[in-house]
Parts: sequence; structure tokens; C-alpha cells
Amino acid sequence: MKTVRQEETRFKKQELLQAECYQGKRDLVSALLEDGREYSLSEVDAAIEKFMKGKVR
Repeated sequence: MKTVRQEETRFKKQELLQAECYQGKRDLVSALLEDGREYSLSEVDAAIEKFMKGKVR
């Protein structure tokens, strides 16, 4: 059986900042993501989750 790998759609930081799904987290998206790089939604969600679970010093 042949395995088909489906690519996730990737977005630039500016596109993600305008996305409705990140409306309440735009400050996090802006701070966590690098300019000029493309991210999938799962990568962005993972970065936000990792940041939110971080320890406070």
C-alpha cells in the first residue's frame, strides 16, 4: 500500500496576524514567530502552547 503524505498549508507571519482564529493571540503570534518564515497552523498552535506552559521565573 502506498503512503500519501499530505502537506499542511503554510502561512507567513503577516497572514497569521490577520487570521480570525488568532484574533485574541495576535501579540503572542507577533512575538513568537519570525519574519520571513512560513508556518503551518499546527506549528503556530504548538509554539503558543509551549509558551503558555512555560515557567515563570
